[in-house]
Amino acid sequence: MIDALSVGGLYALAALGIGLIFGIMRLVNFAHGDLLMMGAYAMFMLAAAAWPLTILGGVVVAILVALVTERIAFRPLRTADPSVLLAASFAVSFFLQNFVLMVMGGRALGVDIVPVLNHHIAWGTLSISLLNLFTIGLSFVLMAALTLFLRHTQIGVNMRAASEDVRMARMMGVRVNLVIAAAFAISGLLAGAAAIVVLGKTGLVLPAMGLRLTLVAFVATVCGGMGSLTGAVIGGYAVGILEVVLGG
Repeated sequence: MIDALSVGGLYALAALGIGLIFGIMRLVNFAHGDLLMMGAYAMFMLAAAAWPLTILGGVVVAILVALVTERIAFRPLRTADPSVLLAASFAVSFFLQNFVLMVMGGRALGVDIVPVLNHHIAWGTLSISLLNLFTIGLSFVLMAALTLFLRHTQIGVNMRAASEDVRMARMMGVRVNLVIAAAFAISGLLAGAAAIVVLGKTGLVLPAMGLRLTLVAFVATVCGGMGSLTGAVIGGYAVGILEVVLGG
């Protein structure tokens, strides 16, 4: 059960990042996993610092890359056909992976950002990983924080309005550019949080590390209903639980 909740929480975080952007822009951002990858490489480069600074630096880099890609790649194409936006997301993914390949090389690099998460605690006959407990807690906290943000802040309400009808929201005075930038920033935050978990589980960084998570998160988003954040969370947990149960 703990393994299933941990894997499901990771998938739910990734699915939320994809579902949030799709809800507003109708864009399936297949570059979402590469935000995770950029955050992970930033954590690798900051691994010599204290672990809170390492994690903070990686999350900030993921947010900044998300904002830059929104401004340069997606904002000029906002009114284009969805297929054009989809192609742009593949282009962004291709660019980020090859940029890292050119700068850092294609060899997998080892890193241990929070060594304490490698420990286990005994509970009866069970040995429970602290990383799994951390993942469960992190996913619950971020999902609760996002729920409160969307319900009780002005920009969160504007996001919900834009997800219903962008043109009508603009006519009602909603600053759509700000809303979409905020959505990308949140998706970057979720990707950075997922990078912490992935690095804790694998201890490796490589250019294509976010690809599998993106595909699984896309499946979870589709299963939960495209555009539904609650559905994305349920889909993420469903896929994670099925993976662990069937694997067992």
